[in-house]
Amino acid sequence: MNEKLETNLKKLRLSGMAASLDVRLQEATANHLTHAEFLELVLQDELAVRFDRLVNRRIKAASFRELKHLSDFDWTFNPSIKKKQMYDLAAGHFLRQGRDVLMLGPPGTGKSFLSQAIGHHLIHVGFTVYYRSVFDVVRDFLRDEAFDGREKVLSRYLKPDLVIIDDMGMKELPKKSGEFLFEIIMRRYEVRSTMMTSNRPIQDWGKLIGDVPAATAILDRFLHHAEMIQITGRSYRLRKQEGELTKEREDGQSDRRTAPSDSKTGQSAHRGDQPKTGQSAHRVKRAAAEPGAKKRPSRGK
Repeated sequence: MNEKLETNLKKLRLSGMAASLDVRLQEATANHLTHAEFLELVLQDELAVRFDRLVNRRIKAASFRELKHLSDFDWTFNPSIKKKQMYDLAAGHFLRQGRDVLMLGPPGTGKSFLSQAIGHHLIHVGFTVYYRSVFDVVRDFLRDEAFDGREKVLSRYLKPDLVIIDDMGMKELPKKSGEFLFEIIMRRYEVRSTMMTSNRPIQDWGKLIGDVPAATAILDRFLHHAEMIQITGRSYRLRKQEGELTKEREDGQSDRRTAPSDSKTGQSAHRGDQPKTGQSAHRVKRAAAEPGAKKRPSRGK
């Protein structure tokens, strides 16, 4: 590449174009591309590089606990989860319609995996996402409130297209939790979408946050346009342990089926080694050893 051209591309911050220019020049010569076709290709390279950087920045800003993908989810393990429904959420239709999402179900059934995978996919289709567990939410507000930074932390929850609040119901929350959650839900209501996951029914939320009126106000707004997804079934995380326990039970039943015949044979062999005649002989020897023992007359005499 021409050194001056490379310098100018870097000054213009066209690193994507600079990285692919040599290859594109050779392609243009080999395929007799027009100037417009060549320009289109190098511009596409630049846009692709910029998009990748944008996605990486947004993934980092989302603060996912783990980077999950819907393609990695085991759809066969829990039939109550509808694959099409999850992919529809990942396409972002509910965000465009200003709707919320609530996933309810026992621990280990895939709520956190799915919420993060959906969030990750939404970033790739152009949305901004912020993921926090409910404990992180409370911790953020308590910490920043102590330093008079309430508005600063609140802005982090108001700007993204989607806020995911995970793990609602894992345990009771500290005081003022209801106040923090209510402000997030109220300020995002009909403006931005929110997704929440919980392993406890919504009737228990008042007890969990220690504030029944706040819980009622939160649910009143949140459920107004929310899509509720009920997930049932076993824990995916415990599937390996369940498999091992099943194998142990099967092995134990197999051992018990073979044990009776072996035991019976062993008992017979044991009795064969120590017959009653052996016991009688022992008594005869002991009697003979006693002083003054008399010989028993034979029946024939």
